[in-house]
Amino acid sequence: MRAAAERFEFAPPPTAGLPKSLGLAILAHALLLAALTWGISWKRDAPMVVAEAELWSAVPQQAAPKLVEPPPAPPPVPAPPKKAAPVIPDASIALEREKQRLKKEQQEAREKLEQQRLLKEKQAELDKRKAALKAQDEAKKQEAQRQANIQRATGLANATGAATATGTAQQSSGPSASYGGRIQARVRPNIVYPDDIATNPAAEVEVRAAPDGTIIARTLLKSSGVKSWDDAVLKAIDKTEVLPRDVDGRVPAVMVITFRPKT
Repeated sequence: MRAAAERFEFAPPPTAGLPKSLGLAILAHALLLAALTWGISWKRDAPMVVAEAELWSAVPQQAAPKLVEPPPAPPPVPAPPKKAAPVIPDASIALEREKQRLKKEQQEAREKLEQQRLLKEKQAELDKRKAALKAQDEAKKQEAQRQANIQRATGLANATGAATATGTAQQSSGPSASYGGRIQARVRPNIVYPDDIATNPAAEVEVRAAPDGTIIARTLLKSSGVKSWDDAVLKAIDKTEVLPRDVDGRVPAVMVITFRPKT
């Protein structure tokens, strides 16, 4: 504090009229600013000169039409989607397909003709069978008529058969029902067989004889299973030599006779 007082003490004295000088300076500046502002405004407000001029063309020309704005275009309609173009097959592929089609049609035609041929053959075979059956029926009818004519003729020729007989000969040629017993009675006494057989086997013998009954041959057709019995029967037939005549006085040419140990 003391130092500050000492400094003011030795400072120069303030200048006299300083506030008045500062006020005059400010006033001068204000006047200068006003003068400048008035000068600028004077130049801006100077009177303007107005003039007219007409332009002429050496050649008459028509004025261009007034520009007219076109109406706004409608929004574009989306185009429909394009269809895919058909794929055209290669010429060789098309030709091969055509060949296959023709081949198939020809095969079907051949199969159809073959079926028709088979049907015709079957029909012809059926017709042939029908004709054959018809011919057989006709032949049977003719044979039946012929047999009836023969029976009528034999009946007129004093046949010896009964009224119910169905044969065509004038008299019966087979042995009578009792002829077998007559042969057994002729041959059995000649059988020599001392053995005792528990069973009753049968031996079948074919005998051939002359018209007068003389035995020509004998053959064992079926063995009894006992050889001694078979041999005894054959020896008895050889010993008999002659067979008896039937009721009609005849002797059958061939007969099959069965012999058993026990009658």
